[in-house]
Amino acid sequence: MVQSTFHKYAIGIDYGTQSGRAVLVDLSNGNEIADHVTPYPHHVIDERLPGSGVKLPLDWALQHPDDYLEVLRRSIPAVLKEAGVAHDDVIGIGIDFTACTMLPIDSHGTPLCLLDEWKHHPHSWVKLWKHHAAQPEADQLNRIAAERGEAFLPRYGGKTSSEWMLAKVLQILDEAPEIYEAADMFLEAADWTVFKLTGRITRNSCTAGYKALWHKQDGYPSQEYLKALDPRLEHLATTKLRGEVMPLGSSAGGLTEEMAALTGLKAGTAVAVGVIDAHAAVPAMGVVTPGKLVMAMGTSLCHMLLHEEEKLVEGICGVVEDGIIPGYFGYEAGQNAVGDIFEWYIDEAVPAYVKEHAYREGLDIHQWLEREAAAYNPGETGLLALDWHNGSRSVLMDTDLTGMIIGITLSTRPQEIYRALLESTAFGTRKVVDTFVKNGIAVDKLYACGGLPQKNRLLMQIYADVTGREIVVADSKHTTALGAAMFAAAAAGKAAGGYSSIVEAAKQMAKIKQETFMPIPEHVRIYEQLYQEYCELHDYFGRGVNDVMKRIKSMKK
Repeated sequence: MVQSTFHKYAIGIDYGTQSGRAVLVDLSNGNEIADHVTPYPHHVIDERLPGSGVKLPLDWALQHPDDYLEVLRRSIPAVLKEAGVAHDDVIGIGIDFTACTMLPIDSHGTPLCLLDEWKHHPHSWVKLWKHHAAQPEADQLNRIAAERGEAFLPRYGGKTSSEWMLAKVLQILDEAPEIYEAADMFLEAADWTVFKLTGRITRNSCTAGYKALWHKQDGYPSQEYLKALDPRLEHLATTKLRGEVMPLGSSAGGLTEEMAALTGLKAGTAVAVGVIDAHAAVPAMGVVTPGKLVMAMGTSLCHMLLHEEEKLVEGICGVVEDGIIPGYFGYEAGQNAVGDIFEWYIDEAVPAYVKEHAYREGLDIHQWLEREAAAYNPGETGLLALDWHNGSRSVLMDTDLTGMIIGITLSTRPQEIYRALLESTAFGTRKVVDTFVKNGIAVDKLYACGGLPQKNRLLMQIYADVTGREIVVADSKHTTALGAAMFAAAAAGKAAGGYSSIVEAAKQMAKIKQETFMPIPEHVRIYEQLYQEYCELHDYFGRGVNDVMKRIKSMKK
């Protein structure tokens, strides 16, 4: 298929947990012309290090940095070939990335895990976003910040996460000081990949703000606070976290000759600074004003919301000025597991007869369970679940919490459990919505994107019924990659055929479906009762009344 030379294009690259995807986008209308997925050759490294067989402890999740380059090597040439687009017509590259996914590098920008000296050491590798082994360090960060009355802590809901940059850096310092010393810098994988494309190290304001505690006015946490954590951290911000923090939609530089040869693109092509994957979805759905909560729904769930003011909200993942859309404070909350819970249930707990039924009917197991679960009314299963299978992000910020299901009897069927798990994630989102509203931040409508909204209508109806709000669904196959391409269009600028701002790009390129999901009043009434029961369990197990989940998990460790 040969595209018109009168059109200009951008490539959005979406780096997920298991793979990376390149999408070629027409800048005139946001149409996705071609896409290509590259599975990571090393997958998620959570058992043993590649090559050496070094066994990893519980709650570790690493990745191989060359897997990110493999996406560039394979997927960019593939979309160019499929679309028949000339490289002169591709004016920008944008990348979105899971975060906080970080790595230590040497003074040449080489990841330490690629050096013979350090490749057998787990702490030299990329720590994926869902690396949760830094919980003790997160607890220490929070305790000392609270004792000192640090101004940054309330901006993150009163707790920082084990998933974030400082906890992971502190874990390296605690457990592998030699790696800490060898590291010239600690970088987000998004920023490292942009560095590989441009030859220039920059930091994007999105990951710096939401994952590294950077503030537009105050910068990183103070030198005094870092020293209180550990004297060796005193100069962390000015040394190993140094580098210009650049706003979203700006250009990090032009594509190098080397990377142009590798990808088939033109040298000098504008490369946008990186952005968190979920946050790229906001403009891709046309959300550039307050009151609209965007839900990026995949393995986990990220909630994003805009507001005119900076307010301090319990358990959010952060509020960052210009963190999503310029001119607004961007709020983020989240759930550690959504699609991962459903996948766990399919892989580990669904009986063989369900799989046999689905196979005979020519259905995917999820499709079969969705159909059967949809036959039940709210409350009819007699089950209630907590969605903490991978810990709780918002509003409790505690990765040591675990999932549970209450109400199981000898007559409980697989589809009933499946429905209860769907409902549990909706209740988790309702808790986030209620917390925002309680703090004076309007949530008028929900916007959903990602794989789940496209595939599971029952899930979307449950979310509408549980939250009592209309849900708009993205009309893009690859919403986050579309958003990354929109930021690339802004980075390239109007003169090159792009746009003057991300807001202008959103007006022309955003994609949403006409059909929406409306709450069913009778369902809303019943779910309100179930939600109140969920809140009882939420506070009983999550706020320290009964720490049985943590005691049992400590025995496992």
